[in-house]
Order: sequence, then C-alpha cells, then structure tokens
Amino acid sequence: MSDRPLVHVIDDEESVRRGASFFLKTSGYAVRTWESGIAFLKEVRHAEIGCILLDVRMPEMDGLEVQAQLNERGITMPVIVLTGHGDVGTAVKAMRLGAVDFLEKPFDTDALKDAIERALERIVSEKDVMVRAGEAEVLLGALSAREREVLEGLAQGYPNKTIAYDLGISPRTVEVHRANIMSKLRARSLSEALRVAFAAGMGENRP
Repeated sequence: MSDRPLVHVIDDEESVRRGASFFLKTSGYAVRTWESGIAFLKEVRHAEIGCILLDVRMPEMDGLEVQAQLNERGITMPVIVLTGHGDVGTAVKAMRLGAVDFLEKPFDTDALKDAIERALERIVSEKDVMVRAGEAEVLLGALSAREREVLEGLAQGYPNKTIAYDLGISPRTVEVHRANIMSKLRARSLSEALRVAFAAGMGENRP
C-alpha cells in the first residue's frame, strides 16, 4: 500500500489510460488503471480507497451506469467524470449522481490536478450538507431573478439555445447571463457553478 494518494483511472481507451497514468504518477499520485467500469465494479469491494477518474462513454456499461452502481453499493469514493466536448447534459447528470467535477477530453492537466485535489479533500473531510446548502443560498442571493432562471436551466442540463427559447431571449443574452453568474458565484468553471446550484436544490425537478 502506497502512502501516495491513489487515483483509479477507468477508461476503455488504452492511450487515455497510459497518458493519464504517466501524468499522474509524475505528479506524485499512485495510479491503478481499469479498462472498463465492469472490471472496476468486480473488484471495488477490495479496492484501495482513492478518487476515481471515470470516462463516460464506454461500451457495455457507461460511466453514468458505473456511478449509479457505486451509489447503490454505498461506495463513496469521489468521482471525476471525463466527457466529450460540449456534452453538458451528460456532465450535469454525472454531477447529480455525485461527481465532484467533470472534465472535457482532451483534459487540461492543471484542471485535472485541481479536480483530483478537491476529490481527495472530500475523502479527508466531507463538509456537512446543510452547511453547503446554506453557503449556496448566500451565493445565489447575489443573482438576479433572470440569472437564477438561466442557472436553473443549466442545472437541468439544457444548452444555451434551449434556455434562450424557454425564456424568450437570445442565445447571446444567455451567454451574458452565464458570464454574470460565473462572476457573482466566483466560479472558475461551469462545474463549480453547478455545485452551488445543486447544493441549493436546483435542477431537481427533472428526472
């Protein structure tokens, strides 16, 4: 057993597993790679605790199904999801299932390290849910009514065009509202803004 923090890399593409493993090992992490979610689930009860880097699009069982299985089995290892470019709807579903963050392929290495550090912090000390909800409500209090509507649309997993149509505004105006939301929530990425939204209970009325 290594004293270095462990990252489980689950991806059906060997090149991704190899590349992520090399980067993570040279960054000071211990790494174990898995070629499928099914292979990981077979061994998860005996697997060392760590954070999980999980690809969404895999044959046989996709990342969302793996997440659901982990939740059903009571496995609380934090998950970071890898998605295709622009696949916001899938990313939102992953975060609703409890993912710490999502990263688009090809992922930025600094963003990956940041996400892993936050995931590992969750293992060490999970903040109280009610405290997070209270903090989220304070942050959301800075948003205008229209900005809250746009954020609700994002939390539902809708793209800008759909949000614009539903609210009767232009996609460009949605982009402006998104920029304002990110600024007011002090969010560096959409996933950070979504974490605030979910903590406050937004996006829950969609199956």
